[in-house]
Amino acid sequence: MGYTALYRKFRPLNFSEMVGQEHITRTLKNQIIANRVGHAYLFNGGRGTGKTSAAKILARAINCLNPKDGEPCNECEICKGAISGSLTDIVEMDAASNNSVEDIRSIREEVNFLPTKAKYRVYIIDEVHMLSTGAFNALLKTLEEPPEHVKFILATTEPQKLPATILSRCQRFDFKKISNEDIMKRLEIVCKESHIEITKEAMQIIATLSEGAMRDALSILERCIQDGENQINEDKIKDLVGIPKMVFVHDIVESIIQYDVDKALVTINKVLEDGKDISNLLWEMIKYVKDILLYKATNHVELYSEEEKQKVKEISETVEKERLINLVYAFSELENEMKFSTQKSIVFQAGIIKLCSKLVVSNHNRDLSASNDQLEQRIEKIENYLRSHTGNVNNYQQPVSMEVKMAYQTPTNTTQTTPKTEKKTNSGPKKMETSTYSHKVEEYWPQIVKDLKQNGKIVLYTNLMNTRAREINDVTVGIEFPNGLTSFGKTVLEKQENIKELTNLVSMASGKPMNIKYITNVGNVGETKEPNIKSIANDSDIPFHVIE
Repeated sequence: MGYTALYRKFRPLNFSEMVGQEHITRTLKNQIIANRVGHAYLFNGGRGTGKTSAAKILARAINCLNPKDGEPCNECEICKGAISGSLTDIVEMDAASNNSVEDIRSIREEVNFLPTKAKYRVYIIDEVHMLSTGAFNALLKTLEEPPEHVKFILATTEPQKLPATILSRCQRFDFKKISNEDIMKRLEIVCKESHIEITKEAMQIIATLSEGAMRDALSILERCIQDGENQINEDKIKDLVGIPKMVFVHDIVESIIQYDVDKALVTINKVLEDGKDISNLLWEMIKYVKDILLYKATNHVELYSEEEKQKVKEISETVEKERLINLVYAFSELENEMKFSTQKSIVFQAGIIKLCSKLVVSNHNRDLSASNDQLEQRIEKIENYLRSHTGNVNNYQQPVSMEVKMAYQTPTNTTQTTPKTEKKTNSGPKKMETSTYSHKVEEYWPQIVKDLKQNGKIVLYTNLMNTRAREINDVTVGIEFPNGLTSFGKTVLEKQENIKELTNLVSMASGKPMNIKYITNVGNVGETKEPNIKSIANDSDIPFHVIE
């Protein structure tokens, strides 16, 4: 007898041997016990989750001569014939290679004949999503109203590719990924029966690499014993699948966090000299950073020895969560770049060098952005406070200068508005007031800035103080910043709503459609933004405080 692969040798023979799919096996057993088996089933799920095994067990169970609690006995003539493949009443068909209309028509002709030995003729169609459109159409009527002695079991990994007419005619069961714990329990049984010595850490690595697929786990286990030795540890598995040692992964991640380019490159060269796959190294680095982030949140991490856990703890205490999250995104982007390159190792090394240096700037920008957000929130509170009192200044109990009262009560138009036409309201901010401007940009620009202040546009006003304007051409006005423009001011002024408002004001003052352009002094960009806030606090007669 020839060699049998482990995943075939240890294929479940009854529902109780299936792991991780109890929600499905329990329902199927109850249907068999109650004699309420449907005429068509759809088993959907990822690879290696037990779809085909469940279909074979179900086919035997409904035909078994001595079923017990919904399980096949696997001892009667029908069960033995189904297991050996000699029973012609249970037909297994691979739709990937038999997907034509003729293949389905042959099934339509066969269903009219009674089974030879079993009670039901069962058709198991694997990878059913591979059927052609014509084949699906040919299957529809038979699938909806098959003869009483016929059952269909369809299996697929991509149910979204099936027509809705097929889906509606089947009882659908979704197979979920098998948990690492269940995979490890099954591996322990397989190793015991196969006389394989394996460490717990090695089983954990196999379970993680299988990604919820029991068949993949057994395939990895089988590869580990092909050298004739039935002893398996974690180093053997890592060498077999090309995973770099954890010490290398730790050193590279630690070098990136400490901005140590030299150490990172030396470690990468060691990994490459060992012949490890660079994609596996990057995958391990992503997982390692994720585990550090998980440890910071839960103080718990799996799949590591005590020495490795101590290293994870030490790194987690020296790095912020935001930095770890940025690293995960950066590694993912690097992985995408490597996919389209013929020089993966060079792209990888360049990406690591970039991470060891660029993150200093990105951290500074992120911190500056956070402080900008806080400052903008404080200014917004001031602005909302001013706007809330533009409708009725008498509600404001503290002293307000006559100039500010006039700015909010009387329009700045040259034409006088009679008291009868004035309307006061306490609901919402006051609408923007405009003045009659000179058509010379140098003359009307100071008036526009002043109007922004009087109408409560404090954020815009503070960032346009001491600016000048000049006409660049017939359609563009340049706004100059002699004292430079801060990053905070740039963020405020580049907002679309602010650009639109300034463009409208300039166009109205010019008497024709105009665009605006910011002209900054690059040498002063780094100046602090605080003096603008203090100056508006000092210039305004309305008492308020800038909270640090």
